[in-house]
This record gives sequence, structure tokens and C-alpha cells, in this order.
Amino acid sequence: MPLLPQRWRLLLVLLLVIGLPIATGLIWLLLTALFDRVHGLIPQGDFGSENWRFLWQGSVSGRPSIWVALLNSVMFAGAVAVIEVLVSAMAAYAISRMRFPLRSMYLRFALMLHAFPAISLIIAIFYILRILGLFDTLIGVILVKASLELPLGIWLMKGFFDHLSWEMEMAALVDGASRWTLFWRIALPLVRPGILALGTFALLSAWGEFILPFTLIVSGKSWTLALYLQSFMGESFIDFGLMAGVGLFYVLPVVLFFLLGQRYLLNIYSGGAKG
Repeated sequence: MPLLPQRWRLLLVLLLVIGLPIATGLIWLLLTALFDRVHGLIPQGDFGSENWRFLWQGSVSGRPSIWVALLNSVMFAGAVAVIEVLVSAMAAYAISRMRFPLRSMYLRFALMLHAFPAISLIIAIFYILRILGLFDTLIGVILVKASLELPLGIWLMKGFFDHLSWEMEMAALVDGASRWTLFWRIALPLVRPGILALGTFALLSAWGEFILPFTLIVSGKSWTLALYLQSFMGESFIDFGLMAGVGLFYVLPVVLFFLLGQRYLLNIYSGGAKG
């Protein structure tokens, strides 16, 4: 087997050095969650069953059940992904296939909106949700998260629709198909890789979201797993074993989902974006 060129070996060493702190943190999380005591990265003692008591106890130190937080996280991530994919696909198809005034300006404006960090809009979002009666509700946070992700989703899906041939669509229009039938039965199946890629990206992004739920959710009944985990940081005495167990419980679903959906994420930029 031929040796790697020197520049590739140097790049590999550089990547290992950069990734070492992250890998060390993940190893510490795993060991701390699984054992009673950990000295550095050396486990001591037996399996730490107390670190996982949140699974069978209804409440831990006044917190809501972990299963309520898990259900909220699944609902939050799933709803955000569905809304983002559906709205992005419909808007991107209209932009890709129809010509209307100020079309280019609309595209630039949508991309400019994505450049704004969510934290810079949080006060305005807070007041809007208060007026609509959606503050401290999971529905309100779902709508905010999906709305903030729509500009990127529209641009990505537009690239996939731009690469579709007009021939099949023109044939369907000649046969009397409506625009909705054309979009739903012909265009969408042809951009399935883009839908899967955007859906995977949206799920991963929503699962790891912290700022919006932390700011816009107050009551424990609407907590996501991110808020459940953050609640341990405010205690005077932090049970690191318990916190590591919750952290590992929080990480495992998204790791499994990433392993299953990583091939779709590789397609997320393959569509390109025409003007």
C-alpha cells in the first residue's frame, strides 16, 4: 500500500490535533455517564446506575419527566423539518419555474434574512409571540425556528428544481395537468435527494437548538432535552454523573440519525443555485 504524500500526512496530523479536544470531551462524557467515578479519563468503580436514574424516576429534583422532554424534542424537531421542507419546496418550485417582478430581489432578500443571527431578532420575536399568545408554547418555538431556516431551505431546494428538465413538465401541462399536480406528482419525486438532504439537515439543526427554547419557553411542561440538560448547570452542587447520563441520552438519538442520514447530507449542495 503506497504511503500518503507528505502534505496529506501533515493535513491528517493537523486534523487529529484539532479533533483531539472534541474527542476527549466525548470520551469523558461516555465514561462519566457509565461509571461511578472517573479520574481524568480512567474509570473507577462499577457501572453508575445512579447516573441513569432519570430514566425510571418520574421527576429528578423538581424537573419534569425526561420522557416529556424527549417527546417535546421529537415533536419540535419533526415539526420544524416537515414545515421547512414543505414550505421551502413549494416556494422554491414557484421561484424556479415562474417569472414575476422583483424575482431576483426576492431571492437576494431571502438570503439576506438568513444572514441575520436569531439572537439579534429575539426581542422582536418575543413581543410577536406575546401578542399572538404563543409565548411559552412549543408551537410558537416551532414556527420561529422553521421561519428562520426557510431562506436557506428555499435556496437549496431552488437549486434542485433548477436542474430538472422542462420536458416532462411541459408534456404534463399539454395533457391538462394542473400546476399542483405537476408539482406534487412529477417535480417532487424527481428532487427526492434534495428533500431528504434538507429534511435531515432540518432535523439535526432543530434537535440541537438551544437559544430559542431557552428564551421563549418558561414552563417545564414545554421543555426540550436541551433545556432539561441546561437545568443542571444552575445548581449549587452539580451531579456530573447524572448530567453526563442526560447528555449521553440527548446525544445518542441524533448520532444514530446522523449515521443513517449522512449520505443524504452529502447531497445538500449538489443542487446548486441558478439565478
